[in-house]
Amino acid sequence: MNRALELAERGLFSTTPNPRVGCVIVKDHEIVGEGWHRRAGAPHAEVLALAEAGGRARGATVYVTLEPCAHHGRTPPCADALIEAGVARVVAAMEDPNPAVSGTGLERLRAAGVEVRCGLLQSSALALNVGFVHRMRRGRPWVRMKIAASLDGMSALADGSSQWITGEAARADGHAWRARACAVLTGYGTVRDDDPRLTVRAVATDRQPLRVIVDSRLQTPPTARVLRGGGTLIVAADDDAAAAEALRAAGAEILVLANTNGKVELSALMNVLGERGINELHVEAGSKLNGSLLREGCVDELLVYLAPCLLGDAVRFAALPQVADLAHRRELHIQDATMIGGDLRVRLGVGPAPDDRPSGPHATIVDEAGR
Repeated sequence: MNRALELAERGLFSTTPNPRVGCVIVKDHEIVGEGWHRRAGAPHAEVLALAEAGGRARGATVYVTLEPCAHHGRTPPCADALIEAGVARVVAAMEDPNPAVSGTGLERLRAAGVEVRCGLLQSSALALNVGFVHRMRRGRPWVRMKIAASLDGMSALADGSSQWITGEAARADGHAWRARACAVLTGYGTVRDDDPRLTVRAVATDRQPLRVIVDSRLQTPPTARVLRGGGTLIVAADDDAAAAEALRAAGAEILVLANTNGKVELSALMNVLGERGINELHVEAGSKLNGSLLREGCVDELLVYLAPCLLGDAVRFAALPQVADLAHRRELHIQDATMIGGDLRVRLGVGPAPDDRPSGPHATIVDEAGR
C-alpha cells in the first residue's frame, strides 16, 4: 500500500478534479502490475495496473489507495474490470466519499466472490486526497492559507513591503503547494500592492491553477499581470457594468456574490468553487482578507513559513479581533513542522485534531499486512 500511495502522489499536480489514486497488483509475493491515475478522462489506476499484469492478475491481490469505482463516468467501472480479470483479493486504503460510489464498488466486488479489506493506511490516503474528500462530503474545497511571516507574526511592513520575508527555498516550497491546488485565491489589495502573477513557476507542472481575485468594487486594472493568459475569476460585490466589461475584455470571468455589507460573500464563494470541482483552494492574501476568511470559518489549514527575524509593530498576517478571554481563543492543531532552508514551515489544522481511524460502513481495521 505504501508503494500504491507513492504512485498516487505522481498525480499530485494533474488529476483535479479527480482524486489521486495508485494501484499495485501482487501475485506470489511479487509485484506484477502498477498504475496511477494521471488526469481526468485518462484510464484509472486499476485499469493501468491490470494492463501491466495481464493474465497474472488472476488470483492476485490488488492494493489500491481508493475504493474502485462502480459507476460509468468518463471511463467504465474499475470494480467490473477487477472482477473480469479474476483477482482474488482487493485491499483498499479508504472508501470513496463520492456519493456515486460510496461503498458500492466494494459491495460489487464482494458479491462477485472477491475478498475485500478496507482501511489500510487510511490516514495517508486521506491526506493525499484531503480536498477531494472535503468537497465530496461538504460541497466546498479544502482551503489552505499560505502565510510567510516573521517570528512575531508580521507578514509585511507598515508600507506593505513583504518581498522577501522568507528565503528562496521556502518560496519554492510554497510554489509546490500552489501547484497541487486547483485554484489560488487572493484579494484586490495584494493585486494592487504586488501585481502578482499567481502562476506556478518554481516546480514543473503541465497545469496552472485557476486564479481567483476577491475584488468587491472591481478595482483590478485590466493590465494586471494576474489576468494574463486567461484562467482568472474575479469575484465582486458591485455589478459595475463598465468595469466588468473592461475586465472581461482582458480575459477575466466576473462573478457577483454580495453580502448585506456590500462585500463578497465568502462562504457562498466556497460553495461555488466546490460546484466547479475545486478540490484544494490555496490562499495567498493580505491581512484583511485572511482575517475575513478565518472569521467566517472558511479556512481548514494554515501553511505558515516563519522566518527567524522580528519586524516589530508591522502588518499581522491576519486582521482578527482581540480575544477577551483565553477560553475563546481559536484552536489549531500542529500537523507537522519542517525546516525549509533557513525558515520553519508549520502546517496547522484549524480546529481540534481529527479522528484518523478507518470510517464508513464498509471500513475494516486492518494490520500492515492487509489482514
